[in-house]
Amino acid sequence: MDRHLYICGALAGFLGVAFGAFAAHSLRGTLAPDMLAVFETAVRYQMYHAFAIFAAAWAWARWPRRIFPIAGWLFATGIVLFSGSLYLLALTGARWLGAITPLGGLALLAGWLCLTWGAAAKLRT
Repeated sequence: MDRHLYICGALAGFLGVAFGAFAAHSLRGTLAPDMLAVFETAVRYQMYHAFAIFAAAWAWARWPRRIFPIAGWLFATGIVLFSGSLYLLALTGARWLGAITPLGGLALLAGWLCLTWGAAAKLRT
């Protein structure tokens, strides 16, 4: 399981760098400044949570508790929903996508709670 999470984290990091470069080099003159800021927020959160996926994989390898891969997959889901909806919002202007963003945010928050729970449970044992 940890290898799957490492692959997912590496892919998320790769795509985050690629999307960031795309924004810096191709979108700066194309998107309105507010939509460029939305796109950059998506990249920033994707990169933060690529590292969070690595943390979940590391925790699973060190303390094999089921909660850690759950955290990793919540982070991956959060990236897709949160960052993905912001990417599409910035590129298409479809405001209804903003309704999906909070669901991604909740998945990201749940992932952090799972990491916390897993680490705290390890302290008790």
